Amino acid sequence: MTSKSTVDLKPGERLDDLQIKGYRIIQSPGRFCFGMDAVLLSAFAKVKKGERALDLGTGTGILPILLEAKNEGESYTGLEIQEESADMARRSVLVNHLEDRVRIVTGDIREAAALFGAASFHVVTVNPPYMIGDHGLKNANEAKYIARHEVLCTLEDVLRESARLLENKGRFYMVHRPFRLAEILAGMSRHRIEPKRMRLVHPYIDREPNMVLLEGVKDASPRMTVEPPLVVYNKDGTYTDELLKLYGLDRQEKH
Repeated sequence: MTSKSTVDLKPGERLDDLQIKGYRIIQSPGRFCFGMDAVLLSAFAKVKKGERALDLGTGTGILPILLEAKNEGESYTGLEIQEESADMARRSVLVNHLEDRVRIVTGDIREAAALFGAASFHVVTVNPPYMIGDHGLKNANEAKYIARHEVLCTLEDVLRESARLLENKGRFYMVHRPFRLAEILAGMSRHRIEPKRMRLVHPYIDREPNMVLLEGVKDASPRMTVEPPLVVYNKDGTYTDELLKLYGLDRQEKH
């Protein structure tokens, strides 16, 4: 287990236990805290031994840290445009002693390929803003609004840059909302990221899905597998066994 380090927290910040390998993460509820979508994407994505992975719009670095904990990849990079979030991510890397495995870069998703170079990663992950423009409730908090709405980048930006960043047969992993699924699949194919695997996430077994997990492979042949749905809650509001397993929690944990 990783030994713990002291860390200087800024006003409003907290240090949360990630329930894996003793890792912790710095978060600020006043800005944005990671949610279930990030945890599910970290379980859905795979980074093989020797591979380099990039997380676009990494926020406070949750994806690179969780992916490092769960996989045997060579390196994990997070790209984040908001400097305050990037700073929290860098300090989380330090507190977990991951400086040799994880790096955080401040930059714009729209310029990612120019920043890192074409075909420079085996894996790209992204938990992008779900809402188009002013769709949905506008949050007065700018950091949260940027994280949830396509203010600083669009789905098209994400797909275009991901295609440029991935080497041939490189893998793309994304979590998004099902209401944009047709647009997402069409965009992936347009940018030569062939949709290969999809899993829908349902809050309850009798409710429509509210998340979709997708894997695409650059310049692959067409054929997509639709995995069994993931159900988050039992009828009594407790987490399902599969969800608990993905979170690394025990049966007694409840929502």
